[in-house]
Amino acid sequence: SDLRFHVSTNYLSELSARFGVCAQAWETRLVRRGRLCLGKTMRRFCVWIEGLDCGWFWRFVFIICLGAATFGNEARILAAEYRVFVGTYTGKESRGIYSFSFDASKEKAEAFRLAAAAENPSFLALHPNRRFLYAVNEINEFDGEASGAASAYQIQPDGSLLFLNQAATGGGAPCHLAVEATGNFLLVANYNGGSVSVFRLGEDGSIEERTELAQHLGSGRHPRRQRKPHAHSVNLDVGNRYVAAADLGVDKVFVYPLDAATGRLHLAKASAVSLPPGSGPRHLAFHPQGKWAFVNSELSSSLTSLRWNSAKGTLETVDMKSTLPSDFAGGNSTAEVRAHPNGKFVYVSNRGHDSIAVFGVDTATGRLTPIEREPTQGQTPRHFGLSPCGEYLLAANQKSNSIVIFRIDSASGKLEATGLKVEAPTPVCVLFLRTAAAE
Repeated sequence: SDLRFHVSTNYLSELSARFGVCAQAWETRLVRRGRLCLGKTMRRFCVWIEGLDCGWFWRFVFIICLGAATFGNEARILAAEYRVFVGTYTGKESRGIYSFSFDASKEKAEAFRLAAAAENPSFLALHPNRRFLYAVNEINEFDGEASGAASAYQIQPDGSLLFLNQAATGGGAPCHLAVEATGNFLLVANYNGGSVSVFRLGEDGSIEERTELAQHLGSGRHPRRQRKPHAHSVNLDVGNRYVAAADLGVDKVFVYPLDAATGRLHLAKASAVSLPPGSGPRHLAFHPQGKWAFVNSELSSSLTSLRWNSAKGTLETVDMKSTLPSDFAGGNSTAEVRAHPNGKFVYVSNRGHDSIAVFGVDTATGRLTPIEREPTQGQTPRHFGLSPCGEYLLAANQKSNSIVIFRIDSASGKLEATGLKVEAPTPVCVLFLRTAAAE
């Protein structure tokens, strides 16, 4: 497996979850910008360490030795400068993908601008080398066929995006996408198509041939929203071996083994976990330690914690909590879910209640504890982003055309408004990129 992924997920993220250290700070010195491995010698050394039956203590000693040189860099990363990309629904106010700079050390956001003109770029994803960006085009017809599209861009130094190419996704209204850890394949969830597509990526970042199209089947209880499958998200597990696809239309999360060499999904070996009828699972987030997964259900306004069996590629329900206060009687649907990098907290956005629900996570059992529900100071928070080290949350309020910036207390998980608000036309996705100046 790719060593960058192997080291950062198996060791660094566990360190982050156990001791509150930002895994990305350790990773900076281990992986040079734009590279995906450390070389054959380091690879053999890490494989040797992995094979030792020495327990957590000696692995921790290894991490300390390996990462000692990074502490001088830690403060710089925690006070980093970021380029933030914003996906939108286009129309009268929006023209495509936007970007702005966010200086965490000064808590200053500025230079909001159009990065690339595009049609309904409603969800964005970064390539692991941070040089390329991908966007869905959430449409139902593309190039003469009943399909949406995905677009590839090269990120320019000034934050603009150079269009590379575009490809039909094989299903209507693609709404979510992800790049697997080696950077060789792009995965897309087609909402109206009820399917998951996989594409090979070229060395230049362009989208090449489609290697897989997994069609979901079935329906759900909701008379309008669940007449057919609606794949709503695709996520890679921390080992880069499985793809989890939440389907709102059939109340299931499908898990597909991924062949990272060919880009094929082993459909015959797929598993699935069912959620309560009519709940409508939407998005999923894996715990940084790789032991748990969290799914927000759009139709039932709930958060489900699931045990992840990385050996078998299966999910099992552990706990479920409402994202709403007991006295709330209005309409609501959840939108996004994210796990904090330290593994102690999970965040879910409520559209209707217009808040971020914060939950504590028992890392031993996976059980959830409600902490707070923080108003997003806007309408319809369709998405939010966490900064790479988890010190800030940016809430994208779709109907009030704003992105509101909150601080995150790493000890309590609670949110605190900074007073910063970025005006943005119909924002529906927020994506962080640490800039070169911060590295």
